Amino acid sequence: MEAREERFLKQRQVLLLFVFLGGSLAGSGSRRYSVAEEKQRGFVIANLAKDLGLSIEELAERRAQAISKGNIQYFQLSHQTGDLLLVEKLDREELCGSTEPCVLHFQILLHNPLQFITNELEVIDVNDHAPEFFENAMQLKVLENSVPGTEIPLGNAVDLDVGRNGLQNYTVSPKSHFHVHTRRRRDGRKYPELVLERALDREEQPELSLTLTALDGGSPPRSGTTQVHILVLDINDNAPEFTQSLYEVQILEKSPTGSVITTVSASDLDTENFGAISYTFFHASEEILETFQLNSSTGNIQLLKGLDYETINTYEIDIEAKDGGGLSGKCTVIVQVLDVNDNPPELTMSSVNSLIPENSAEIVVAVFSVSDLDSGDNGRATCSIQNDLPFILKPSVETFYTIVSEGALDRESRAEYNITITVTDLGTPRLTTQHIITVQVSDINDNAPAFSQTSYTMFIRENNSPALHIGTISATDSDSGSNAHITYSLLPPQDPQLALDSFISINADNGQLFALRALDYEALQAFEFHVGATDGGSPALSSQALVRVVVLDDNDNPPFVLYPLQNTSAPCMELLPRAAEPGYLVTKVVAVDRDSGQNAWLSFQLLKATEPGLFSVWAHNGEVRTTRLLSERDVPKHKLLLLVKDNGEPPRSASVMLQVLLVDGFSQPYLPLPEVMHDPSNQDGDMLTLYLVIALASVSSLFLLSVLLFVGVRLCRRARGATLGVCSMAEGHFPGHLVDVSGAGTLSQSYHYEVCLTGDSRTDEFKFLNPVLSNLFLEESERS
Repeated sequence: MEAREERFLKQRQVLLLFVFLGGSLAGSGSRRYSVAEEKQRGFVIANLAKDLGLSIEELAERRAQAISKGNIQYFQLSHQTGDLLLVEKLDREELCGSTEPCVLHFQILLHNPLQFITNELEVIDVNDHAPEFFENAMQLKVLENSVPGTEIPLGNAVDLDVGRNGLQNYTVSPKSHFHVHTRRRRDGRKYPELVLERALDREEQPELSLTLTALDGGSPPRSGTTQVHILVLDINDNAPEFTQSLYEVQILEKSPTGSVITTVSASDLDTENFGAISYTFFHASEEILETFQLNSSTGNIQLLKGLDYETINTYEIDIEAKDGGGLSGKCTVIVQVLDVNDNPPELTMSSVNSLIPENSAEIVVAVFSVSDLDSGDNGRATCSIQNDLPFILKPSVETFYTIVSEGALDRESRAEYNITITVTDLGTPRLTTQHIITVQVSDINDNAPAFSQTSYTMFIRENNSPALHIGTISATDSDSGSNAHITYSLLPPQDPQLALDSFISINADNGQLFALRALDYEALQAFEFHVGATDGGSPALSSQALVRVVVLDDNDNPPFVLYPLQNTSAPCMELLPRAAEPGYLVTKVVAVDRDSGQNAWLSFQLLKATEPGLFSVWAHNGEVRTTRLLSERDVPKHKLLLLVKDNGEPPRSASVMLQVLLVDGFSQPYLPLPEVMHDPSNQDGDMLTLYLVIALASVSSLFLLSVLLFVGVRLCRRARGATLGVCSMAEGHFPGHLVDVSGAGTLSQSYHYEVCLTGDSRTDEFKFLNPVLSNLFLEESERS
């Protein structure tokens, strides 16, 4: 009943505290919660969301978590309900032993912003253990002459519970000769003392059997019993006495086993067997028996195993000295274990953010706590990280620390950091613990692609095959992942008339450029365009570069003959007076080539002639001249086959057919007849027929000759010799955009050539007149 009333009062006090502090901020002070031990896993301790003044959503957004000291987590915070739950069943005796109250410290860690809230949980004891004696039976020897009131110490019982649930008192039955007093040691343990009420008579009753009962204060109470057998001894009137009733010893932990920590000594005034003393542990615990060894003869106490200050720092040992008559004396040895720096600091990571974005400042990288099982300076520790890193170590509440980025990080400068946390205690010698955190800097798209060149020049020969690879552009991006994935593209040309998409294509992945169709140097010598490189970031960054494509000329155009025209129905007939001297200019072949450079350098060659030795052609200007004087034996009509050839590789050529008619003078009429193709085998017969016709005309009609001569001269002046043969004229439309032989440009005007013979037979030559039509475009005509 008293326990219930006390618990009710505590609960009421906690409720009143929540009422007064309900409006305060979470983290303004530590809170204490309580829970009875042996509660099952999942037991709700309290609703922390309500206590912290946070909603369930805020609790989840701030990634709240409960952190216990050490590596064992006893609690779990539910983000769905905000309740603080038990992770496992708590055993107060295992957690705190005899310490009262049993308090577990834990922190609530909140992020965004970072906040620590210190809390305490008191584990309330329940009466789950009954008192237990170390021995099921005790045997005592009592002198028969012992006077009433004599006190005999007995072995104590142990109850793992504390407070009211712990050991309270002892009782003994039957009570014919003895009753029991409950005594308390300095360490709080209660032990029984048997008190003699009336004198003993060995002859009347040599032995007594008592039942000793230990009771706790639980509800309902628990108890434990042991049997006490008392032997009534004959008189031995001197009991052993120790030189000191209390021995206090200090010893360093980690002392070597076998060391003698102290020696106890007792004396007995009796003689012989009643004066012989032996030493034994008096009701020692199992831990003491495993740790220390007592020499029964000398009283030396030795170490059996190493001492650990962090486990047990004080031992209280009761030693009994017995003589041969069964009398005994007792003393107590207090062993104080001194701490040495034998435990390195412990580092417990609570939160690690191993991936942080670049260009972000004040990012929490890690949250951790530091502890040391040693005491004093041995248990105090300092914490540090490297100085050459862009991170700051900040102390937080109690033993917690945070690592925060000092400024914006640049992944392109350094993508990974190894932070070494060094924890060193202040003991002698100093012990150190290190922990390495690897932090990776995630990339953001802060670098645009960069071309290897600001401009590219590429060369391609005309008449290329479609889809020909003409070159590659290249760009790099300092970012990583998709931010560094580059896509190439053609940018719209500045010249709207340039259909770039029909000329060039680009591989978006590797920047290779391809010519989509065959290019013609004569139509397009060079063109420029811009290419873009865009990364895959968000937002995407891009850059551009200039590409100039130069078309190289190929010898793909044969020479084109401007004069004499070769595609007219009426052949061009050149007149040659028989009186012409050697070197006389018969005519001049005019030709052009649309190619450029050496592909347009033309040379002329006489391939075939009726009289091979009569005519020659100048190789560089195409002039056809006589090489000797004419004779009466020379045939009146000559055919010349000329070849016009360029200087390309391979060279291209065009043939020119000339017809030369020998006349006695410009007064001789000549009417060109339609050209009829003759078989070369019949050439001699044709020439003979021509001679017969001329002779017949000369002999029979001298008068008609003068008349026809007069008429011919008049017609030549009027029609420029179109059909009468006195003057020969070539007229036509020539292909446009022809490349000049000199390479200076294209012929932009149509030339109308007039060729007339002068009256002076000694200075007969061609005269090339100026163009008569300046705005007439030449039509393109190609000959393969």
